[in-house]
Amino acid sequence: MSVDHPRTIRSFVIRAGRLTDAQRRALDELWPRYGVEFDARPLDLDALFGRHAARVVEIGFGNGEHLAALAARQPERDFLGIEVHPPGIGRLLLALDASGLRNVRVSGHDAVEVFETQIPTESLDEVQILFPDPWHKKRHHKRRLLQAPFAECVARRLKPGGMLLLATDWQPYAEHMQQVLDACALLENAVPGGGFLERTPGHTRERAPTRFERRGERLGHDIRELLYRRR
Repeated sequence: MSVDHPRTIRSFVIRAGRLTDAQRRALDELWPRYGVEFDARPLDLDALFGRHAARVVEIGFGNGEHLAALAARQPERDFLGIEVHPPGIGRLLLALDASGLRNVRVSGHDAVEVFETQIPTESLDEVQILFPDPWHKKRHHKRRLLQAPFAECVARRLKPGGMLLLATDWQPYAEHMQQVLDACALLENAVPGGGFLERTPGHTRERAPTRFERRGERLGHDIRELLYRRR
């Protein structure tokens, strides 16, 4: 357990979201096929996916629509999604089963503990953290997922040249993330000239809009994206 990132302070709160009957069945019947149980030992990713391929992790995939769409467009890559809310996990499992996707696995555990104990060093080609909870109030800033110890932990799990993509619709959090990542010696801003990614055709990274992204745009929020490379 990291002294700098005590696990008594978590970046999420488990909400009592209602499971539909279909989602409950998915958790019962499809989890054995797609689910990754938490065990404080490094995963054998080749064994987990049954092949050797480029690996991508999405932290906090929500209802999973972005992750499923990305996995369908990139069948040559393997994807691990991490989410703690059961309704979102159930919805993703249903989508994976309906589309026949086999390049996705799902963890329902705390992302910090998964990265600290289960993700091998220099094993990932990309990590995506899209629209994490910004914890707006100053007294809650300690709950933000992206803190210096976790940034370094993620960086160490990336291969040299691996990419870290982040997005938020909350400007103060965007600035906080940029400060944390600029201070991480293992990472460098991959945007020419530094700063945020341009949200124009040909400049944005390939991904599907998330539910939180669409909500932010409806509210008139500016979407900020950051892209960093493992040195």
